Amino acid sequence: MSILVSKKAIMITAVCAAMVFAQSFAQKEHHKEEKPQNLKVLPKDISEEDLHNAMRNYSRALGVRCNYCHEGQKIEGQERMRFDFASDSKKEKDITREMIKMTADINSKYLGKIMNGKLEQITCVTCHNGHSTPNISVDSLKRDAEPAKH
Repeated sequence: MSILVSKKAIMITAVCAAMVFAQSFAQKEHHKEEKPQNLKVLPKDISEEDLHNAMRNYSRALGVRCNYCHEGQKIEGQERMRFDFASDSKKEKDITREMIKMTADINSKYLGKIMNGKLEQITCVTCHNGHSTPNISVDSLKRDAEPAKH
């Protein structure tokens, strides 16, 4: 009886392993077809992982989802939207490109020259704080904040 159970366990394990391998291979093949296109500010040779991390950081910093900058279509029967990441149809994408360049300029031309470049670099969250528009008014500061003493 135990030999029969062992053979069944081995067969089930082998079938599961084959399914996992086939699925991961299919996903890799799918990603090979989707090389990033129309990159105008980000490096053209950016890795898929670095690109996804950058997009997640922009999304969190601005409190938005992919469809804020990218054209998306709902596909019947699917939970997720399909995006045309290369499209420049949304003005927010161009605004984002300009903001990325502005941030890089501020960091390199100005902050990089203060305190021997040891000053903290700014990012999208510096001004946006999870909002789609920069949140930079004095009114957004805490009312009970004490002025710094020098």
